[in-house]
Amino acid sequence: MKIAVAGTGYVGLSLATLLSQKNEVVALDVIPEKVEKINNRISPIQDEYIEKYFKEKELNLKATLDYKEAFENAEFIIISTPTNYDSEKNYFDTSSVEDIIQKVKSMNIDTTMVVKSTIPVGFIKAMKERYQIDNIMFSPEFLREGKALYDNLYPSRIIVGEKSDRAEKFANLLKENCLKEDVVVKYMDSTEAEAVKLFANTYLALRVAYFNELDTYAELKGLNTKDIIDGVCLDPRIGNHYNNPSFGFGGYCLPKDSKQLKANYKDVPENIISAIVESNRTRKDHIADMISKRNPKVVGIYRLTMKSGSDNFRASAIQGVMKRIKAKGIEVVVYEPTLKEDNFFNSKVIKDIDEFKKISDVIIVNRLDENVSNVKDKVYTRDLFARD
Repeated sequence: MKIAVAGTGYVGLSLATLLSQKNEVVALDVIPEKVEKINNRISPIQDEYIEKYFKEKELNLKATLDYKEAFENAEFIIISTPTNYDSEKNYFDTSSVEDIIQKVKSMNIDTTMVVKSTIPVGFIKAMKERYQIDNIMFSPEFLREGKALYDNLYPSRIIVGEKSDRAEKFANLLKENCLKEDVVVKYMDSTEAEAVKLFANTYLALRVAYFNELDTYAELKGLNTKDIIDGVCLDPRIGNHYNNPSFGFGGYCLPKDSKQLKANYKDVPENIISAIVESNRTRKDHIADMISKRNPKVVGIYRLTMKSGSDNFRASAIQGVMKRIKAKGIEVVVYEPTLKEDNFFNSKVIKDIDEFKKISDVIIVNRLDENVSNVKDKVYTRDLFARD
């Protein structure tokens, strides 16, 4: 069958790659360079398995800038365009999703839209009422940046926000193209599926925040954080995973999803959800304070990306640390090889790694790698396990 995918970020491109193994897939994007790269089988994002499949697999995949070309005769239109939560306006920006809905409605075609973008609880129900449509459902994604296709090939679960034949057909599409056997599939109403996405990501944010606060305590009290975490995580109920301290949680999902969930609690009693959001701010304050205590003249930011194997630095925690350090009047320089610009938020971007290491008094590193192994005396990191 023909499937359209609107948006070619981590979610959209991983799904387009997955489904184009056995189906005709047309991917829609608004950026000509991304479309050209996909058509030349060059991944526009850093993802090991997407790059591998682009090189090794016969994929029935085409990218286009023309939405009519993408949507015409498509049995499913997967919407994976970017959304974001503005905590100052208390507003979740879903305009990119609504734009696709309007385009599909204007074409008057027999298709089913499947929203994969993160959306607020109640969104699908609201869209059905606003646009007087029924051909739309939600299916949350649970992917890691840099490992998006891998996580689609070996999914933790498949959730579809509808109990219907078309929901089963869509779930089977995902199952048929993945490599994991006996994938758990759950069908539920759209609103519950929307809640699953926000609650799952906020729990992950909670876990990051918890081990970061453990690390803050240990650092200020002169204790060995790693020993404490090892001892705590040997309890099988806690588990030895997702426990490596960092500068905070960031990226596409955790900051906006936890803030969105907090907004949904407007009329509901809560303590934990607000604390998770606030804890991330506190952590960045602490990191900036620890660096300023070293009295550096120049602080070097080594990589803006969240973690190894990813080229995304959207809302990365290290940017929050960077802003706080600059607010203290300390000069900040940046080493980020994916940046073409000479400046990043009025901080000089140093292209030469040796020059960067030479002029920086302190180098802050969210995730260690061998490029800074020869200047350990300058490095400040909370990466205790040398893994994400």
